[in-house]
Parts: sequence; structure tokens; C-alpha cells
Amino acid sequence: MSTMTDTDAQTAATRTTQVYRVYIKAEPERVWAAITSPEWTDRYGYGGRIEFDRLEAGSPYRHYTSEAMRAMNAPDVAIDGEVVEVDEPRKLVMTWRMAMDDGLAAEGFTTLTYELEPRPGGLTRLTVVHDLTGAPRLQLLLSGGMEDEGAGGGWAWVLSDLKSLLESGSSLGGGGGPQ
Repeated sequence: MSTMTDTDAQTAATRTTQVYRVYIKAEPERVWAAITSPEWTDRYGYGGRIEFDRLEAGSPYRHYTSEAMRAMNAPDVAIDGEVVEVDEPRKLVMTWRMAMDDGLAAEGFTTLTYELEPRPGGLTRLTVVHDLTGAPRLQLLLSGGMEDEGAGGGWAWVLSDLKSLLESGSSLGGGGGPQ
């Protein structure tokens, strides 16, 4: 039996988690490929190729900036982290750090979870859970709260673009976020 300490209770009370859910007309294996394959990640959201050393727990990964981002003097690596858990094609858990901005990188690593569940009619229910505890600026950015400042629409944009790409074959805006 375990008991909750005061520190555990305080952390739970201040935990900041964003949850997004989208239904995509595609099989879980196809959605999984779009999340984990560089050929797909370069085609939606903000673009850029994801590369895993190995898709297994303990392995590092990097999500590189797109060509358009590098043309605006962005560094090569946008996001980095480590794989925590893999249950293909149902669940992927990773640490996640916005490496391309020094201030956001200083907020440290957060935890990102993808959960994929097959639904009737050839649908996949994709749930993204991002634990952003201790990362208030990143929380604002990923919620789309900086969209009017040109920083993009966050997870809502990425998942909308992923859905559009998988269902129609084309993305919403060619990578780079809302215009």
C-alpha cells in the first residue's frame, strides 16, 4: 500500500495537462506511421522530420525543423526527448522538450502521450495527453494561446492538419501553421 505525501499532493494539485482528442478516418497503423515516420511528419503541422534512434523505451529522438523554419534562421532541432513507452500501434509515451527556443528549452522536458484506439467504421480515436507541469510558456504556446503573435495554433493545429492529411491526402496549409 502506498500513501500520498504532502509533496505528492502539492504536485498533483499543480499538475498542468492538456488533452486533445480527434477522430481520424484511418486505421491505427496508418495514424501510427504518420506520428512516427519522418516521411509523414514532414507533411503536416509545422513540418520537419522526426527521427528515432530506435522506436523503443530509452531511445532518444529528434524532431527537426522544416526547411521553411531554417530559412527563418531556426536551428536544426525543434524538439528532442526520449522514448518512454511503446505499444505499437496503440500507445507512444515520450519526453518532449522544445529545443529550438532557449527560454522554452529551459522549462525542461515534459511528457507527451499518444493513445490510438480503433473505432467502428475504420476510424481511429487519437488522444494526445501532454503533461506540461512546470512549463507555463510552453503550455501557452501549445494551447494555441500565442497564435495571434505568429507562434502557431499549437496541438489543435497539428492534429487538425494530421487529420486532413490522412483523410484527404493534403494538408491545411503546407506546414508552418495557420496563416
